[in-house]
Amino acid sequence: MSPDGVTPPLVVRRTFAGTREELFDEWTDPEGMAAWMCPGDIVSSDVQLDLRLGGALRITMRGPKAAYEHRGEITALERPSKIAFTWIAKATDDRPTLVTVEFFARGRNQCEVVLTHENFPRPEARQQYEGGWARILERLADDRDARQG
Repeated sequence: MSPDGVTPPLVVRRTFAGTREELFDEWTDPEGMAAWMCPGDIVSSDVQLDLRLGGALRITMRGPKAAYEHRGEITALERPSKIAFTWIAKATDDRPTLVTVEFFARGRNQCEVVLTHENFPRPEARQQYEGGWARILERLADDRDARQG
């Protein structure tokens, strides 16, 4: 926790082979997202997106022992540079947090994805997502490699 009592944002970065447009499109394709939106012991996900400002987002992640519901609303949709959405889950005490995914061109046919998750209600909530978002970006890289492979 910072000195002012605010839990700092979580920032995860990863560079991918591909264009900003390609990576942005993967973050706005519900069927594709279901394949890689699986952190930890999650074995499957169901992703529903209403792709417009104010549109609903619902992601249900299923593990061997439980299902985890995440819901929110799209707050920014700026192809190919940014998508942002509120993120409400049991782990956030059912309070809205904010996830912003930005796409930056890096060299020739490279894209850096920068995911920022902020407005956590408590430090423990942030800790729950540290490995999860990193694993999700890893799964996205694996999924891209498998499709291009």
